[in-house]
Amino acid sequence: MANYFSSDFKLGILGGGQLGKMMLYTTRKFDITTHVMDASEEAPCKIACNTFVKGDLLDYDDVYNFGKSVDLLTFEIENVNVNALEALEKEGKKVYPSSKTLRTIQNKATQKLFYRDHDIPTSDFTRFAYLSEIKEAINNEALKFPFVWKAAQFGYDGNGVKIIRQLSDLDGLPKGECIAEDLIPFKNELAVIVARNLKGEVKTYPVVEMEFHPEANQVEYVICPARISEDVANKAKEVALKVSKAFNHVGLLAVEMFQTKNDEILVNEVAPRPHNSGHQTIEASYTSQFEQHVRAILDLPLGKTESKAGGIMVNLVGAEGHTGHVVYEHIEDIMQMEGVTPHIYGKKQTRPFRKMGHVTIVNEDLNEARRVAEQVKNTIKVISK
Repeated sequence: MANYFSSDFKLGILGGGQLGKMMLYTTRKFDITTHVMDASEEAPCKIACNTFVKGDLLDYDDVYNFGKSVDLLTFEIENVNVNALEALEKEGKKVYPSSKTLRTIQNKATQKLFYRDHDIPTSDFTRFAYLSEIKEAINNEALKFPFVWKAAQFGYDGNGVKIIRQLSDLDGLPKGECIAEDLIPFKNELAVIVARNLKGEVKTYPVVEMEFHPEANQVEYVICPARISEDVANKAKEVALKVSKAFNHVGLLAVEMFQTKNDEILVNEVAPRPHNSGHQTIEASYTSQFEQHVRAILDLPLGKTESKAGGIMVNLVGAEGHTGHVVYEHIEDIMQMEGVTPHIYGKKQTRPFRKMGHVTIVNEDLNEARRVAEQVKNTIKVISK
């Protein structure tokens, strides 16, 4: 067994955002030395890692050189230079999840084809090299409204996804590679986080349900456990395990799914890293998703994934009409509520819909937790000075 604790071992994390910062809660607890690379001097991780390197995550040389300086490399964001990761692996550097997993997931079209090839249930889709081809397909009646347009690459937090109901909805979208997906009439959006270490030990977290903001296409609430039948929950876990097995990943895989009107489970997309749908695990689970990711990539025994109580997560995003230095208005009021814990990510500048933090509500009674979550949402405001 390698000695990671209070040793010379260096864990490298590509990306210095809030997911990395929350991963560092664990590395500090275990006294594991961490190096983080991010393009921003203001990255949230900067205050919590041992060594911070400024570098471009999409630049081959920056990623390669950073990888050479550490013993094992992981990432908290998918938009990194995969060719550099591949070169590092060829030289014997450990990269988890692997460059192969990341290459498949980075491109939405490739990801969807992967599901098709591995007989994983997903909505029907068509791949287009250019946006203009979508217009041709509509004119030739090969594609019908409504459908979901997704940019093949570089989408995040609801950016790069749009429901297309008429031709004018395509105006102003990026011109490049994309997919057109069937619009699924679904009852619920669910997610399951699967953890897998090198030995092949696998654990799943309870199924969570995501409630979305109607306009911003961002998650407003993550509810754990999901308010669904045991049958549907078991089906969701089975599908998530099938996806995990197909990728043969190491680390976390967050599998986002639709529960259709007929209780079918369709995979929407996956993320090979800690994920927004698992933030409540910090307070509500025996092992947080961030600790689990660290355990998995270091091939340590996986922790217990059960919840201690019902948990709900509320995203704190920048209020509309506010850009500039952030102020968390009424934060003391929510801290007076029982079982409420705010997490502030450390981004000094706010803008509309930017993810600035989250709040976890823990309660034995999920309905009460949901009620408090609404109160939290209506009380705290992320504004600018």
